Amino acid sequence: MTWMLLFTRDQRIAMAPEPLVRDVERLAGLLAEMRGKDRCTLLMHPDDAQRLGIPDDGRAVVTSRIGSVEAPVELTADVMPGVVSLPHGWGHHRSGVRMETATARPGVSVNDLTDHERVDALSGNAALSGVPVEVRAVEPAEPAAWEKAAVPSQA
Repeated sequence: MTWMLLFTRDQRIAMAPEPLVRDVERLAGLLAEMRGKDRCTLLMHPDDAQRLGIPDDGRAVVTSRIGSVEAPVELTADVMPGVVSLPHGWGHHRSGVRMETATARPGVSVNDLTDHERVDALSGNAALSGVPVEVRAVEPAEPAAWEKAAVPSQA
């Protein structure tokens, strides 16, 4: 019979290592933050929003050469006029995602806007920022994208 030695101080496997146990409170706090406001919002300068008729907490459609997404809008002077930002756009609404917290508040996927043909010239990596987009307000009577998918065609 072959024996294997376990090279830990007490020759036991720690199923809950002390550094992780000490970090549980911080991790629980992070999960509590997930219950807060929606983080997958389109950040837009107030001047641009006013010009486009998009209210704070309104919705906008963002379109690139590749595709479109619809997202809630958050007005902020933290972005320059003419620039929008879609942080936390991971798109966990896709089928097959098995992350309970992420699928409960999925947001849109920024990958639906990024162009696979745009490459950073210096590094050769995909260019994931500076994507040219057009933004328009979602009309108040216009159903949300998920509602459109749920309504069967009357054809």
